[in-house]
Amino acid sequence: MAFTGIPFAALDFYEDLEADNSKVWWNAHKEVYEQEVKAPMKALVAELEPEFGEAKLFRPYRDVRFSKDKTPYKAHQGAFIARGPSLGYYVQIDPAGLFVAGGFYGASAEGVARFREAVDTEVRGTELEGIVAVMEKAGFALGGDQLKTNPRGYDADHPRITLLRHKTLTVSKHFGSPGWLETPKAAVQVRDSWRKMTPLVEWAEQILR
Repeated sequence: MAFTGIPFAALDFYEDLEADNSKVWWNAHKEVYEQEVKAPMKALVAELEPEFGEAKLFRPYRDVRFSKDKTPYKAHQGAFIARGPSLGYYVQIDPAGLFVAGGFYGASAEGVARFREAVDTEVRGTELEGIVAVMEKAGFALGGDQLKTNPRGYDADHPRITLLRHKTLTVSKHFGSPGWLETPKAAVQVRDSWRKMTPLVEWAEQILR
């Protein structure tokens, strides 16, 4: 199926789900999920896969085994294209609209050490600093888990101490629900955003692989 846009009915579906996150409500509206959420998202990632790679569409069910929150369903639909462990491109639809992100959201202790070693070097560190500056100037938000204090072995006056505090590093943008969301332009916006994120994804891929 060709991608024609994300219908606003998908946003309405999740807004209603937040009000009644129950199996009874889900079963009564499962057809809406299949037609207005899952099908358009599958079509979206299928259009983007030739350039970015195979996508995984996440299941709508929450893993509640170790959570105090026992609501059974996710209040969003996400899809991820992996370029490495916990590294790649992400797109999501929720009641607020369209959200995109990229970077790495997880790393082993060894991976974090390699990341910091790279940030500490003049060549790699300055390169990442420039990538982040370009992303922020383009309206992307910098995110990721980070220490509140300086990592061991690095001084507070290090020129890239803010980046060194990161254990994960992502960039993201919330588009909300503009009129073009229901049109093929939504794929153009996601593609353009992911292309802008590619320098960060490729930088992390080279360091963490």
